[in-house]
Amino acid sequence: MSNSVLIGLDAGTSVIKAVAFDGDGNQIGVASRRNTYTSLPDGGAEQDMARTFEDAAAVLRALADEVPGLARRAVGLGITGQGDGTWLIDEDGAPVHDGWLWLDARAAEDARAIATGPGHRLIYETTAAGVNISQMRCQLRHMIRHMPDLVDRATTAFHCKDWIYFRLTGIRATDPTEGVFTFGDYRTRAYSDAVIEALGLADYRHLMPPIVDGAVTAHGLTRQAADATGLPEGLPVSLGYVDIMCSALGAGLHDRAANPGLTVLGSTGMHMRFVPDAGAVVLNDDASGYTMAFPDAAYAQMQTSMAATINIDWVLGIACEILASQGVARTPADLLDGLDDRVLDARPGAALYHPYILQAGERGPFAEPAARASFSGLDQTAGWFDLVRAVFDGLVLAGRDCYRAMGAIPDEIRITGGAARSAALKRLLAAALNRPVRGVAREEAGAAGAAMITAIQLGHFADTNAASAAWVTPLLRDAVLPDTGLVATYDRLFEGYLATRQAMRPAWQAQAVMREALS
Repeated sequence: MSNSVLIGLDAGTSVIKAVAFDGDGNQIGVASRRNTYTSLPDGGAEQDMARTFEDAAAVLRALADEVPGLARRAVGLGITGQGDGTWLIDEDGAPVHDGWLWLDARAAEDARAIATGPGHRLIYETTAAGVNISQMRCQLRHMIRHMPDLVDRATTAFHCKDWIYFRLTGIRATDPTEGVFTFGDYRTRAYSDAVIEALGLADYRHLMPPIVDGAVTAHGLTRQAADATGLPEGLPVSLGYVDIMCSALGAGLHDRAANPGLTVLGSTGMHMRFVPDAGAVVLNDDASGYTMAFPDAAYAQMQTSMAATINIDWVLGIACEILASQGVARTPADLLDGLDDRVLDARPGAALYHPYILQAGERGPFAEPAARASFSGLDQTAGWFDLVRAVFDGLVLAGRDCYRAMGAIPDEIRITGGAARSAALKRLLAAALNRPVRGVAREEAGAAGAAMITAIQLGHFADTNAASAAWVTPLLRDAVLPDTGLVATYDRLFEGYLATRQAMRPAWQAQAVMREALS
């Protein structure tokens, strides 16, 4: 593989990226394009399917400008992308409608009906995945009730990456993560008729494409797709796992010796623990979280905070609005300069902040579409940077809340995502979890994970362990150790955080009724 190139395509919510790697896992080129979606007044979030593929093809063409001889050197292409959502196509392979995203809030009633229905425990114990409004199983039920013409015209229900894979290869498929956590049995990694029946979707079983493991099977790039991307016809294309699992693989969660956890602090917050086999999966009374397969016997258990850095963006955006009202122009990026030191100097506990800032509510470690962010415990001594500190604390305490739902906190936490660049957040997370926190020198973990799956399929690595040892272990950074003085502080903060969160559900429900009346 000395001159070979592996390509990972990561179709995220905000950016589509194509990344080239050499055989040793070194990133040698990247091309990207901003992504856009439409927010609708009824809570919908939709993305143009045709444009999404055009953008994917464009970044693959642009990658050739970064990597000399890319078309000649490329040996495989792995595809990953944003999770959840529903992207419907018809018999001819044309989009039935714009794709529904994970940000879409329209299926709240359907999610609640599933979560309170008689089949809920069977669904959770079979899929090992909690119910939330962004999942295809909820969105399909909403479409069937309110937009039946969309479902009637559809022949296949995809997720984002599945749609791109179809356009590249002509194959209708989904992968062992998204197909299983929505409709399957995590032990068998196949669809479950019992789950599909319990969801009330037995009559729509035909919409669910075959499950294809990209670490085992690849399909060739079609002539039409070759013309669109500039890559050679027949190039092996692997359908990677959902973006969070590819990120987990590329950022070092798969490590049998270290027993790690992985925290991803991007727009969304993900908190994951490595599970060696299906028998070690821990289910919880709240029926929350996800369990997804690696390309071997191992799994990742995860809890998702719907919003992570979005909370920081929001609080800094408010500051920018206030400054603008006084004729001072600043951006949130401007305010990030020097913020770590000011946060660490501020008072922990001057306020508590629960970071449920998105309209879609929260899904980890509990599912509640009505959940909303709030400050509590304020008094007149709280200053601006105390409030910003509370937001940072809210993110790491939410992480502890999530790990708590999955059993014991892992021995070491690895961290990635945009907020991993914050020294303050790493220090606070180490204290909140009382565990070492270690970064990984990998900017594009999702694309790397997709490329690693492709490399396994091509036989360049014997298995997932070998791929991780070669591509990830050399990139692990020195650990940030817990500050013993702060550990006790965060134990106290978490007691208050958890008690407040558990007391808030009736208030969230009342506020939801209030918002409906005012809308």
